[in-house]
Amino acid sequence: MAPNVIGIPLDKLIPDPPFNTTKPYSPNTMFMIAPDMDTESLLAHACESLASASVLASDFATYLTGSQRSTALAIAQIVMLADLAVNRALDIVDPQ
Repeated sequence: MAPNVIGIPLDKLIPDPPFNTTKPYSPNTMFMIAPDMDTESLLAHACESLASASVLASDFATYLTGSQRSTALAIAQIVMLADLAVNRALDIVDPQ
């Protein structure tokens, strides 16, 4: 394949990773979830967060009109569907 304007061949879409990967990746621990957290607690927290996000999006939509309102309501609906899925998973983990 012919080189591009800067002289680099374009025969690959994804370049090779750098060879000097001596330092292993370590994620930022600022928002790290405790590794010993149980599944039920994680699902309960996710459920509460999604319910809050749904209410925020719905409330925000009341201040909008037209396509912006439709977009905010669509976001609220997607969040609500995720909330339902997490609630179902929570019911499976801890049937009451």
